[in-house]
Amino acid sequence: MFNLVVLTGRLTADPELKTTANGLSVTTFSIAVDRRYRSGEERQTDFINIVAWRQTAEFITKYFKKGSLIGIEGAIQTRRYQDKNGNNRTAFEVIANNVQFVESKRDNTMGGDAAPATFSNADVNDFADLGDVTDDDLPF
Repeated sequence: MFNLVVLTGRLTADPELKTTANGLSVTTFSIAVDRRYRSGEERQTDFINIVAWRQTAEFITKYFKKGSLIGIEGAIQTRRYQDKNGNNRTAFEVIANNVQFVESKRDNTMGGDAAPATFSNADVNDFADLGDVTDDDLPF
């Protein structure tokens, strides 16, 4: 059996850190994820509920806000409950195991219109000579 979800989307609201009665940190939020579409078709967006626990929840609430582009790796989980009218319902959500930044801070603060992040190659003099290193000395 395999249950793996990988998503990239934008937060629809600022995530809020909560604490359970047992002292566990948790945050729930949703992300907007565009579906693939063909030329001439209207773009469609799915809003996917995400739950993060412990350090992952603390990380998200500290570094992400509404509109931030986020990468999430996790698993789909279902929950059954009764609504206030006594109807049986099923909730589908993604439990986030790993999250990552998908855009640079500069891109996010400038509304995404900023030039892409760049880097420069190091000068050849920036490297130290390793001497007589053989493949057996390498850690990989």
